[in-house]
Amino acid sequence: MNTVKTLLKSVRQYKKPSLITPMFMALEAFCECLIPFFMAKMISEDALASGSAMTHILKYGVILLGLAVLSLMSGVLAGRFAAKASCGFASNLRHDLFYRVQKFSFANVDKFSSSSLVTRLTTDVTNVQQSYQMCLRIAIRVPLQFIFAIIMSFVINPSLAWIFLTIVPVLGIVIIAIMRFVMPFFRRIFKKYDALNNSVQENVGGIRVVKSFVREDYETKKFEKAAGEVRDDFTKAEKVLAFNAPLMTLFVNFAAVLISFLGAKAIINTAWMDANGSIVGTFVPSELSALITYGIQILSCLMMFSMVFVMISMSLESARRIAEVLNQEADLVSPENGVQEVKDGSIRFQDVSFKYSAKANKYALSDIDIEINSGETVGILGGTGSSKTTLIQLIPRLYDATEGAVYVGGVNVKDYDLDVLRKEVAVVLQKNVLFSGTIKENLRWGNPDATDDELIHACRLAQADEFVRAFPDGYDTYIEQGGTNVSGGQKQRLCIARALLRKPKILILDDSTSAVDTKTDALIRYAFAEEIPNTTKIIIAQRIASVENADKIIVLDGGKISAFGTHEELLKTSDAYRETYEAQTRSRSVNTEEGGEA
Repeated sequence: MNTVKTLLKSVRQYKKPSLITPMFMALEAFCECLIPFFMAKMISEDALASGSAMTHILKYGVILLGLAVLSLMSGVLAGRFAAKASCGFASNLRHDLFYRVQKFSFANVDKFSSSSLVTRLTTDVTNVQQSYQMCLRIAIRVPLQFIFAIIMSFVINPSLAWIFLTIVPVLGIVIIAIMRFVMPFFRRIFKKYDALNNSVQENVGGIRVVKSFVREDYETKKFEKAAGEVRDDFTKAEKVLAFNAPLMTLFVNFAAVLISFLGAKAIINTAWMDANGSIVGTFVPSELSALITYGIQILSCLMMFSMVFVMISMSLESARRIAEVLNQEADLVSPENGVQEVKDGSIRFQDVSFKYSAKANKYALSDIDIEINSGETVGILGGTGSSKTTLIQLIPRLYDATEGAVYVGGVNVKDYDLDVLRKEVAVVLQKNVLFSGTIKENLRWGNPDATDDELIHACRLAQADEFVRAFPDGYDTYIEQGGTNVSGGQKQRLCIARALLRKPKILILDDSTSAVDTKTDALIRYAFAEEIPNTTKIIIAQRIASVENADKIIVLDGGKISAFGTHEELLKTSDAYRETYEAQTRSRSVNTEEGGEA
């Protein structure tokens, strides 16, 4: 019930068509139930035997035609409003899901895989949309038509009408039993849909790697396995659901035969006798015909209900998965009356420790206590898995420190309005991302109001202007999805330019020059020193050459600070730093000599 309430909040402006649809469906059901009744009146033996038979036929013919037209118009209008309501509901649902995901913290996103979120936004929403439309139409029409048909059956012949009420509970038990059996299958199916989408996503995203290692056959087999698991569970569920239609048909035919037998017997005997032997009314063939029609309507309602039940069975799990995302509260939210200004780019880590999950046994960061002055350039070095990226993610509050506190501009990051804080902290991530669109459009992610001159200036600082102008369309060059039509180094420089357009108080480069040559790296760092001296710059790098001129250098090891100081100080005090520096220096010397000999 909570799931339904959560989803119905997305109906919003489509409440009116959602309410109008059942009204037209009720009118259609009412008309269809009156048609057999007036049909029986029209072919009544007494009326046809009278002298005014043609007048009688024309009278009821007009009534039947009117009911048929009214039923048709009601059905058409119901379909139109149901389509409008269901499509609008699905649109709102997708919007609400996407909006919720945008508000998620990294921790929230970690809880749901990207493939799972894609499935929920597409397949799951489509299932719910179809069920919603079916509920507005068939699920409303079926019970109304069922009730009307039962009432009219009792009006014609109460004794025979009880046959229908006897069959209905039996069918209800069968439907409930099938539903309870297939639901676990559908629950598993949608989890396997996530695995299937994940396989496709990984393959398409890493298609160059797949082809370079000639792993197409392996990826094909992996996809076939995921698709096969979905197929197998669907097959098992459908095998059970396959019993639904023949069982309904069996009961329909059984009821029709029983009504025909008992009705024919009553007609032959001229009158139907109750248990006390009293005559309760004559029974004629026209009434038998109407009663059989109502019987078919009643049992057809049950068949339609079984179709609704199948669709709802499939969509219940989809609805639950959608509600799970909509009910997920963001871990990181702006405080009420959050601080609206970042004074400067100073940073303070005060006894900070962090782990990604409360259940985790090991801290990713431990006992971090450092201070960075505004405008300083700070380098961060460390081996793979030393939590360099984790450290800088605490600054724009992408995660919250588990213990201790992080201060920016002298204020705890938890006290800032999130948008204000993140606008002043520009991060060029280790994995550079460009979006489909022109170079200008990608750069203006940093500042939507940036002029062309500002775009060019930022690209010059990032050493990107030269290669951008070399493209035939220059800054109007179209970037394919994921930036596949530019090199890794070009992508990095465009991402740096995009961050510079923010004019942030803190600029973080997370190993963002790893794909450029040392000369370009040096030019970028020189431009930073000359053009943005008041911006605090944090540079994560693997090459000591990228950070040796920094004001301070942090050396991380296993999530802890193993050394902190200037380049000269670390050469004297840190064995690990000195060994790394000497190894990289020898490597550069060897490469230079080999280049000279060549």
